[in-house]
Amino acid sequence: MSSISDRPAPPLPPRGPKPLLAGRRRLSAHISVYAFVILPMFALAGAVAAAWGWGLSVVDLVLAAAWYVVTCLGVTVGYHRYLTHGSFKAGRTMRIVLAVVGSMAVQGPVLHWVADHRRHHAFSDREGDPHSPWLFGTSPVAIVRGFWHAHMGWLFERDLTNQERFVPDLLADRDMRVVNRLFGLCTLVTLAGPALLGGLITWSWWGALTAFFWAGLVRMAFLHHVTWSINSICHMIGERPFTARDRSANVWPLAILSMGESWHNLHHADPTCARHGVRPGQIDISARVIWMFERFGWVYDVRWPDPARLARLSAPT
Repeated sequence: MSSISDRPAPPLPPRGPKPLLAGRRRLSAHISVYAFVILPMFALAGAVAAAWGWGLSVVDLVLAAAWYVVTCLGVTVGYHRYLTHGSFKAGRTMRIVLAVVGSMAVQGPVLHWVADHRRHHAFSDREGDPHSPWLFGTSPVAIVRGFWHAHMGWLFERDLTNQERFVPDLLADRDMRVVNRLFGLCTLVTLAGPALLGGLITWSWWGALTAFFWAGLVRMAFLHHVTWSINSICHMIGERPFTARDRSANVWPLAILSMGESWHNLHHADPTCARHGVRPGQIDISARVIWMFERFGWVYDVRWPDPARLARLSAPT
């Protein structure tokens, strides 16, 4: 059975006058993007100065690593492989948990994120793709412009994906609509949580402040750039062992940090596959987590790689 991301894109609905409320929501979403992209970047820029001998501790590093792994998997396993592509099935509780943890990565509310990514697959590296690096040509200037656009420039454009068109299944799910509305609360938790833990572990306000900085802001900014690198770098350079209708490629140095998402070529060749790193030595942490969830009985009907299908998808040598 194919997922929504495999189906041809349905025709665009007729454009009509936008209601005032919808316009306000678009403006609010746009302002939020600026806040949650620019502020963490300033935090990341100040990280070197803060770490110079006084602003970093083992507690900060452990908390940052733990929150990074959890929230990154929320995006890769929850937002991406499950909610976007239907690589496996899950019960209601697991579905909600995955959506909430994905929201705590602060990459956008669940309906926005999934709609954007399904649109990306529908028009990958063609007109209509929200973040292709190849929309401006192949000259040196165009490539630089395309990299910026694919990495983060597209986030600043007032081009929200039509949710009625791309995520009708999630819009029909009351739980997903509620999680979408609670994105602000998830953001508060993902920033305040590390600060609270840092303060309790060190029993100091300073410990709370440094944990907020490193395990909150810096961790969030670092995860943003790793995720955006899949949109930019993994559509520009790398190996292409499988046949895809776009320029998706594998970039092995990003494999561990992205939890397996940088094995991007196979993903675009076979979007519903639960494992992206299918060749020997290709570490795919997200696939291993899905495998563990399956063993525990938390997910089922996992779409694991099929050798015959992989053989058909292999690019000619």
